[in-house]
Amino acid sequence: MKDPLIPVYFMPGMAASSDIFEHISLPESRFEMIRLDWFNPSKGMSLKDYAQEMITYIKHPNPVLVGVSFGGVLVQEIAQQIPTHKVIIISSVKQKKEMPRRLIFAKYTKAHKLLPTGIVNNIELLAKYAFGETVSKRLDLYERYLSIRDKTYLDWAIDQMVRWNQREYEPGIIHIHGDKDAVFPFQYINDCIPVENGTHTMIIHRYKWFNEHLPTIILE
Repeated sequence: MKDPLIPVYFMPGMAASSDIFEHISLPESRFEMIRLDWFNPSKGMSLKDYAQEMITYIKHPNPVLVGVSFGGVLVQEIAQQIPTHKVIIISSVKQKKEMPRRLIFAKYTKAHKLLPTGIVNNIELLAKYAFGETVSKRLDLYERYLSIRDKTYLDWAIDQMVRWNQREYEPGIIHIHGDKDAVFPFQYINDCIPVENGTHTMIIHRYKWFNEHLPTIILE
């Protein structure tokens, strides 16, 4: 009798669609891949409440959760509410002290409230916030991947990321991080699987690394 497939749910980063995972491929004989997408939060919704609503889209018991950047923060919140087989975060943070100092500063000064999120059709500006890099040479690519342009969502997501205050994390969390990440600098990250020359967008540009290593990481 064949072993049941392992369900693996993928959560993209802030403002990104699940298309960022389009080149990620796991062996179909062992895994079932399910991609999640952001929805607009209700007024006053906390990150914990958002996670609870996202759980309604998870149809398997004990799933593997894979989250990128802010999606990595969300899957950690989800894992606090349901049993999981494994939690894998990519280009993300596990606790407040791994955040860059500018984000910690923004929490106390409210500087993030001044970000011009109303200019969401400026894809270069949006990519600077979401990916931490300029996109002039890859504009069409990023315009497709950064599909969440709603100001309500962006204001909420930035605020939740800045105010996230997790001080301890589950020791079983697997953290994959690039040593050239411009959004969450590698120098602040501890206890991770490093990816040499990996940037904040390595899930897109280094997908071959993930296709090679993710199956083993999940099965270990």
